[in-house]
Amino acid sequence: MQFVQKALVMTKEDVERALVRIAHQIVEKNHGCDNLCIIGIYTRGVTLAERIANNVFKIEGTKVPVGKLDISLYRDDLSKITLDPVVGKSDIKFDVNGKTVIVVDDVLFTCRTARAALDAICDLGRPDRVYLAILIDRGHAELPIRANFVGKNIPTALNEVIKVKLDEIDGETSVSLTYLV
Repeated sequence: MQFVQKALVMTKEDVERALVRIAHQIVEKNHGCDNLCIIGIYTRGVTLAERIANNVFKIEGTKVPVGKLDISLYRDDLSKITLDPVVGKSDIKFDVNGKTVIVVDDVLFTCRTARAALDAICDLGRPDRVYLAILIDRGHAELPIRANFVGKNIPTALNEVIKVKLDEIDGETSVSLTYLV
């Protein structure tokens, strides 16, 4: 079995434009950068969070703290994903209490990752608010969660998969719609 590309839905330039737009929307919604922090969900969410923070710096001239979140043990569907989970380490060197936290991930599908991230962040403290920034929203939510900032909505069939590639991890940046054969 292998993945076959059905369509290239975002080029490197498309991804970069979407992340700049998301950074502008975050700054606008927060009225600047006061009490703002960004937390990326491993793996690609971390890279996207760093890129968004870099774009916020270009816009506002303010460095926003960025954290890395591993939600493996917070998932309610972990046994369906793998029998041998790889648990990483979260790296959040700032206090989330009273902050506006932007949680970043690459693809929003069932919303279970987002729910697990909310649980993990609440274990760290009590932020004033938590927003969700997603590069791709593919639909099929199983929970009443939606993203506040979306790079692109791509409706998909259940047998299709969104593949996000980022230079820092994969050596190229693109988003493809694929299916398993």
